[in-house]
Formats: sequence, structure tokens, C-alpha cells
Amino acid sequence: MNQAARPTVLIVARLPQHLMQLLHDNFNCHNLLDGLSEEQLQAIAPSVRGIAANGEAKVPREFMARFPALEIVSVFGVGYDGVDVPAARERGIHVTHTPDVLTDDVADMAIALMLATARNVVRADRFARSGEWKNGPFPFTTKVSGARLGIVGLGRIGEAIARRAAGFDMDIAYHNRSRKDVAYTYYSDIKSLAAAVDFLVMITPGGAGTRALVNAEVLEALGPKGFLINVARGSVVDEAALIAALKAGKIAGAGLDVFENEPNIPAELAALENVVLTPHMASGTLVTRTAMADLAFNNLQAHFSGKPVVTPVPN
Repeated sequence: MNQAARPTVLIVARLPQHLMQLLHDNFNCHNLLDGLSEEQLQAIAPSVRGIAANGEAKVPREFMARFPALEIVSVFGVGYDGVDVPAARERGIHVTHTPDVLTDDVADMAIALMLATARNVVRADRFARSGEWKNGPFPFTTKVSGARLGIVGLGRIGEAIARRAAGFDMDIAYHNRSRKDVAYTYYSDIKSLAAAVDFLVMITPGGAGTRALVNAEVLEALGPKGFLINVARGSVVDEAALIAALKAGKIAGAGLDVFENEPNIPAELAALENVVLTPHMASGTLVTRTAMADLAFNNLQAHFSGKPVVTPVPN
């Protein structure tokens, strides 16, 4: 396809090199992160047919309105809460994401954070490296096998976490928008679930409907022997309430892969010994991120070729 005939795609977020290469090889690309001026953006706006975003990108109604020819927003990531999907649908704009391919990695990471937090692996590593061990044994930690696990959001990833937890003989319960046909115990509200479990794992979508779902009351219910694991979105946890609960010993610890204002982690949180923090890397294996990039590109390519998009966001 000659350059003039290529669809114009606006890149609005940091994307992996593999995806960037695919985009530049097949489309006329402009990148907001390259410092496009307002005049430059106005000049290309009438020709923009696609937007390439990631799961943290903000694509609100007002932004989409600037592009009269916009046909598709392709999100690199399973989460798409930053995209105003109702506004897109009003104009017939497709919104796609990259589910399924990252399910295993995110589920693995949830279990890894649960083990690392309960068994105090990060602090134990420092203890062993520093020679502190010579002064006496490491303090006892918390057993995971046979413990009670609560999962908030029993979608694809939530079910994958549950399958892994079953291998640890955990007693599994869940909270979801609706009861599912599974053997796990269902709780209609998150506070009751938190009170009944040792580990509360968040894997619910972000957005206004789940903002601060884990608040001071939920943390109080989880209790001084309970652990919070978040591989969902930073927005689903009231971060200030979490820090207060951790500092006061109202919960035992937390394993967090996501934060309210990434990549900025509050110094108070980073200073705590009873947390394990990772940089939003749950899906960050080479195999999975390559598959996600391919899928994000394939959604654009399919649409511009007149075919149905591969993975539209659900209705």
C-alpha cells in the first residue's frame, strides 16, 4: 500500500517496540508523545481513522470528538476504562482490547504476589544477602496452603487464579456482579467476602463503578491477619485508606502491581515493610506482550481491511 493510501493512526500512549514497528510499517502514524503541537494535531485531525492506546490511556468523549473520521480505538491491554466506550458507540466507533492472551500471566502474578507477601520473600531476600541471618533466624511468616481466598471479579483471569489456588488446597470464595455456575462460595458484597477470607485478590475492571471499592471498611473487615492483593487497577483501592490500614496493623500486608497514580508510588507506601510492590508488570512476559501487540495490530488491520475486528470490548 502506498503511503498516501495508508490509514492514518494516532498513537496516544507508550506502546512496545514490536507494536510500534507494526503500526509504522502499515499505517501513517502520528505520535502524541512525540510532542505534537496543537497546530499539528489540528492539521491531521480530519484524516485520523484510528487511535492506538494502552490500558492506562485516557480517550474521553471530548478527545474523540476532535477526529471526525475516527473509526476505531485499539487498546493494547485488557482494561479499557480510560476510553469513553458509550461515546464511541454513539458514533459507531469500534473499541477493541487484548483479552485472553494475558490471562495466564496475570493469574500467575497474583499467586506470586500472594506467596511473596505472605512468606515475606522480599524482606527475607534482603535478610539473607545482608548477613543479618548470622544474628538469628528470620521471623515466622504466614502459611498459604489451605488458607481462605476471596476473589473480587470472577472473569477469565479470576477463574484462572481460582484454578491455581485450588492447587494450594485453598478454600475459594468470590464476589462478582452476578453469581456464576461454579463450586466456589458466592458473596453478594465485598465487605462480607473480606471478613470471610485470609487473602483478598482484586481482579475487577477499573472505572467509575469500581473506584475505591476497597475502602477503610473493607480493610477493617479483612482484618489484622488478612492480606490484600491487587492485580486489577490502582483505582479500585482507596490508596490512602490502604496506607493507613497497613501502618496501623489493621491488615497484615499487601501485594500490589497497580497504583492510583502510576508510575508515582506514595513514599509512605514504598517505605512499608509489609508490602510487596511491582511496576504494573503482571502481563509483562515477552511471549504475552508480543501476543498482545499482535492482537492490538490485528484489530486495526482487520477493520481497515473491511473485516470484523477480532476482539471488540464487550457490550
